[in-house]
Amino acid sequence: MRPKKAVIVLGSPRKNGNSASLARETAEGIMTSGSECESFFLHKMDIKPCDACDLCRKNIEDPCIIDDDMQIIYPKLRQADVLVIAGPVYFATVSAQTKLFMDRCYALSGPVDSALKGKRIGTILTYEDPDPFVSGAVNALRTFQDVYNYVGATIIGNVYGSALEPGEIKKNRDVMNRAFELGKKLVDFE
Repeated sequence: MRPKKAVIVLGSPRKNGNSASLARETAEGIMTSGSECESFFLHKMDIKPCDACDLCRKNIEDPCIIDDDMQIIYPKLRQADVLVIAGPVYFATVSAQTKLFMDRCYALSGPVDSALKGKRIGTILTYEDPDPFVSGAVNALRTFQDVYNYVGATIIGNVYGSALEPGEIKKNRDVMNRAFELGKKLVDFE
């Protein structure tokens, strides 16, 4: 059995924020099985918006013509068995960094290159208001559900919790443990 490969994308401007803390726990869970895990801090990457040229629908050799840091992530996503998306809820949905990444994955989801099909997905969200409806977390969860259902990927689990100050989520042992367990569950398959 080959080791599984996982990609974690961090969609927060805070490299050591709450969603990043949960993502590190998930990475630990992934690596306990001997699986490989690579993380990308989207906020410091040069990722441009999709320009709707639709060339990705026609050319598998060069699925996206935009020359930016997504060209680093695309091959990693193709090789990965697992994708974890971690980020805060901003203004009632996913952060701009997360949404930009998701939009650019359009290049991997079409009839020419359906590299996301069959991937195992984990999502991690943090937000201020403890109520997932008031905070908008349900909107973010629905976004993940709709996008990954559309591309033929499977959401294995979601971890989410309320925290405001950077690092505050670490005090919530239940959520931290769920993040670790999500990592183990994501790579527990044949």
